[in-house]
Amino acid sequence: MNILIKPIITEKATSQSELLNRYAFVVNKKANKLEIKNAVEKAYSVAIASVKTMNYPVKRNTKFTKSGMVQAKSGAYKKAIVQLADGETIDFYSNI
Repeated sequence: MNILIKPIITEKATSQSELLNRYAFVVNKKANKLEIKNAVEKAYSVAIASVKTMNYPVKRNTKFTKSGMVQAKSGAYKKAIVQLADGETIDFYSNI
């Protein structure tokens, strides 16, 4: 089971990583906090202080257009906020 799917790089996540040393990841829906902690420590070789997780549900959307009703949905996902120990950092751009 692949735990880490991708890092989240948004304005809010970037500011939290700079100010509070927190990093955000999209993770597998069935992963728990211990599995996420071990996966991040193994992938980036850093020490983790805490892990917070959030489940986002499916969002359904309906629009009325000239051609009729259009329905869309965005998939559900699980997000993990990882707080690193003091003095630790993750560089997402080192592989580019």
